[in-house]
Amino acid sequence: MIKAFSQILGRNMGLARFTRAARAMSRVTSRMTLLTGAVVVTGLVAAGCASYPPAPTLAADADYNYLIGGGDVVNVVVWRNPELSLSVTVRPDGRISVPLVEDLVAQGKDATTLARDIEKELMKFIREPVVTVIVDRFVGPYAEQIRVVGEASKPQALPYKQKMTLLDVMIEVGGVTEFADGNGASILRTSEGNKQYSVRINDLIKKGDVSANVEVRPGDVVIIPQSWF
Repeated sequence: MIKAFSQILGRNMGLARFTRAARAMSRVTSRMTLLTGAVVVTGLVAAGCASYPPAPTLAADADYNYLIGGGDVVNVVVWRNPELSLSVTVRPDGRISVPLVEDLVAQGKDATTLARDIEKELMKFIREPVVTVIVDRFVGPYAEQIRVVGEASKPQALPYKQKMTLLDVMIEVGGVTEFADGNGASILRTSEGNKQYSVRINDLIKKGDVSANVEVRPGDVVIIPQSWF
């Protein structure tokens, strides 16, 4: 069709007028293409942002107990038996070894449960042992860590803390990169069958909008996409 139009213009217009008309047509076509592309991209971004419901403000479980994970440092104190007391790091296989007790599973237990398990093992050797376990360095089970991926300044996995919020998480990872679409971010909640919620990180950390701050839950994954523009 463009070729036929060119032939008609060539027969009825001078060469100079034909050239000017062709250039004008090219500019109009380019502008229409850019406008169409911008509309499509804007629609995709808007659809992506609107595809998840907003994250609930409150999410923490009031009955949450910290569970020991690989890499945690625990202090084992045996009352009246200082020779049996020590500080030990939980091995990658989730076990610890203390005097008189070898390869005891620690991962996935709270401190009180681990103390009672150590007492049961020590009862084979000493009378009525009283054990206290104090977690000294926190890593936590992998399943409960908060993971931040995408356009964070320092993507990483963080140990979960009770009442931890999105703002706490962003402080730990150093905010977002200049290419981040913070208001297009989302939280993937593994504790709810990988349900996703939208969050407004830009509004929170750049505009100080505290209404955008939400609590996180153990196992959450914060996904920060790259901006289209």
